Amino acid sequence: MSTRLNTPLRRIAHLDMDAFYASVELLRYPQLKGLPVVIGGGRRPQDEDLEAAQGERPPHRIPIADFPRLQDYSGRGVITTATYAARQFGIGSAMGLMKAAKLCPQAILLPVDFAAYRHYSRAFKDIILEIAPLMEDRGIDEVYIDFTEVPGGQREGGRVLARLIQKAIFDATGLTCSVGVAPNKLLAKMASEFNKPNGIAIVFEDDLESKVWPLACRKINGIGPKADAKLQQLGIHTIGELAQKEQGWLMDHFGQKTGAWMFDAAHGVDSRPVVLESEPVSMSRETTFERDLHAARDKAELGAIFTRLCEQVAQDLERKGYVGKTIGIKLRYDDFKSLTRDLTLPDYTADAAVIRHHAGLCLKRVPLQQRLRLLGVRVGSLMTLAEHHIWRQNEAPAQQVQTAMDLQI
Repeated sequence: MSTRLNTPLRRIAHLDMDAFYASVELLRYPQLKGLPVVIGGGRRPQDEDLEAAQGERPPHRIPIADFPRLQDYSGRGVITTATYAARQFGIGSAMGLMKAAKLCPQAILLPVDFAAYRHYSRAFKDIILEIAPLMEDRGIDEVYIDFTEVPGGQREGGRVLARLIQKAIFDATGLTCSVGVAPNKLLAKMASEFNKPNGIAIVFEDDLESKVWPLACRKINGIGPKADAKLQQLGIHTIGELAQKEQGWLMDHFGQKTGAWMFDAAHGVDSRPVVLESEPVSMSRETTFERDLHAARDKAELGAIFTRLCEQVAQDLERKGYVGKTIGIKLRYDDFKSLTRDLTLPDYTADAAVIRHHAGLCLKRVPLQQRLRLLGVRVGSLMTLAEHHIWRQNEAPAQQVQTAMDLQI
């Protein structure tokens, strides 16, 4: 018997938590289940009142009438996520809260609680790792998992293992997730959307024509609005129609690299491995203001926000065990034009004061006559603390000698 016949089928799962932020909030406030709930916007006095009420009674006993409503919101905040009940009104992530208020004024509005979401994110990922250790972290609410060699990973195409993981996560956290299992990451991500919420979808190579080709091209992760608009102008609306085009034709219209990728994607071809460890390139924090701020007239408020962003980035670096040497800022003006500036330090840092000082130097290099709607701080050129210790022993002394020579010159 040939070795090829003994090689197990590649089975890759994409697991996506269902309306993750909203679902975590419903654990805290179960009385809101089935109601349209929106998460997003900056903290407001109403949110402080809601927290204060929890000191007098458990969160689950707060009357529904006491929760803030979307119709009372004013500002430029955007939706982070919404419950499925809210989505039925046409509300979705990244939509402005004022626009959403017109679609569903009675929706309950809650602030974002990243500390709680990170807690539950770690919890569900730890559960997965205990069952299937080959996991790629793709963010706070989604992962890829290699089922191929895991016990039960081949049974019913991966359905048995997916069901086990779903149950383990729900039993431990009360949260639901949707899982797609397929021969590769591209198809698995598509499949995880087939039966949301709390669903499982299995795709084999033979299912391409029946399950994937009828879908819109936008369902391919990587085809954005611009590429989709161009495809539609060319008369291509479904993945099946895309698959009928020759690779050369796609390369002529979309460029060599993108055209070749589109051809492979339409035929369900994706050889990307599940990456167990991915080092971050940078860490950043940014905020969109409720109202446009001016550098001179709103100096105190801007300064406080700027300092807080630097402190948050420093905390992120410390928590994850990194230091960085490129400090940068990002601005977005009231006309939606964006601008970035950065500088590189001689040594690495995770110190909030150092980040604040050098980010401030970057800020002095940009025009500040216009009002601002967004401000961000970024630390790049990252290195782990262990790597930094070795770097200081080896590279830093050489740099110091070179710097001394440069000063003498």
